[in-house]
Amino acid sequence: MRVVLSTYGSRGDIQPMAGLAASLRELGAEVRVCGPSDEEFGKLLAGIGVEMVPYGPSARALTKAAPPASTVPERAAQVIASQFEVITAAAEGWDVLVATGMIPAAAGARSVAERLGIPSVSVTFQQLTLPSPQRPPLAYPGHPLPPDVTDNRALWDLDAEAIDALFGEALNTHRAAAGLPPVDGVRDHVVGDRPWLATDPVLDPPTEMPDFDVVQTGAWFLPDERPLPDELSAFLDAGEPPVYVGFGSMPMHASRDVARVAVDAVRAQGRRVLVGRGWADLALIDERDDCLAVGEVNHQALFGRVAAVVHHGGAGTTTTAARCGAPQVVVPQLADQPYWAGRVAALGIGAAHDGPVPTYASLSAALEVALAPETGERAGEVAATVRTDGSAVAAKLLLDGVG
Repeated sequence: MRVVLSTYGSRGDIQPMAGLAASLRELGAEVRVCGPSDEEFGKLLAGIGVEMVPYGPSARALTKAAPPASTVPERAAQVIASQFEVITAAAEGWDVLVATGMIPAAAGARSVAERLGIPSVSVTFQQLTLPSPQRPPLAYPGHPLPPDVTDNRALWDLDAEAIDALFGEALNTHRAAAGLPPVDGVRDHVVGDRPWLATDPVLDPPTEMPDFDVVQTGAWFLPDERPLPDELSAFLDAGEPPVYVGFGSMPMHASRDVARVAVDAVRAQGRRVLVGRGWADLALIDERDDCLAVGEVNHQALFGRVAAVVHHGGAGTTTTAARCGAPQVVVPQLADQPYWAGRVAALGIGAAHDGPVPTYASLSAALEVALAPETGERAGEVAATVRTDGSAVAAKLLLDGVG
């Protein structure tokens, strides 16, 4: 079986696909991954012996540039164009395509599979893009939800219109050039009638979605066997567990202030600090020996050795911290991150920070919740329930369904 995995986005979009790729290879499948051209993603996949086929602009550069909402259709058109070119060549003669990532990327990939006459599976790493009468959709840049509309079904209709306005012209232009008929609704084209939800059912219990046959596989993990760097191991061994502060792929444009606020707030709790540089390039604020800055490291090994994790609320970071039993403070920035913050608070495994910009007072209050003994106990209880077989389940479903 030959499987093409396609995505576009940050590390939170790439790493789960690497987990699925590893599980597919264990079952004897041949796999390649099509994704953004960032060097770090290519290295990640090379580390597990999976071919990376790069396309489109750098996801990191695009994220850090924070372009205005008015350029979203133009950037989406670039991604779609590169998909029709690159993924068509990568998937021709292969057996099945798995599509995820930002909506225009998934739409392009599904269209390429249609053109090649191979089956495709649509996957999401959070359920908020799947229409449900029980909750409203996410708002897109430049297309806010109208405050006077409260019916969720009406809001989902508006969501479909917004997605078509942003991405419909580019998608259908390339479909026409490929000899495909236009799609009437981009979102419906992406989601299909049997989407896969690659999240943990305890952390992310699905809401009612009567229009879909949702397949929830559990979250997709790539087992990470890398040892922690010597300097980090020595720091961890030198004292009580520190608090980790890192915001992953979020640019955090006021990063110097964020680092100072975080370090001061953690120190006030009597804790040492680990600062994860991330895409925000966070740095130490002084040379005291109670702090250490680290780059990209093995979170699966690290999070079990920290007192708490302060992060942005990406699905992957939230799930990894929960799996390790680490109490969390989620400082959500955008998209699905407020949802994950709410789930952490609802489960009692940490605190949801109110808003994207932490202050000394607000972060201190959240840390008091996360560092309370009862929060640590609850985090340990939830850790025992988090599934670890999601990528293996998905790989078997994929091969059984196509083979």
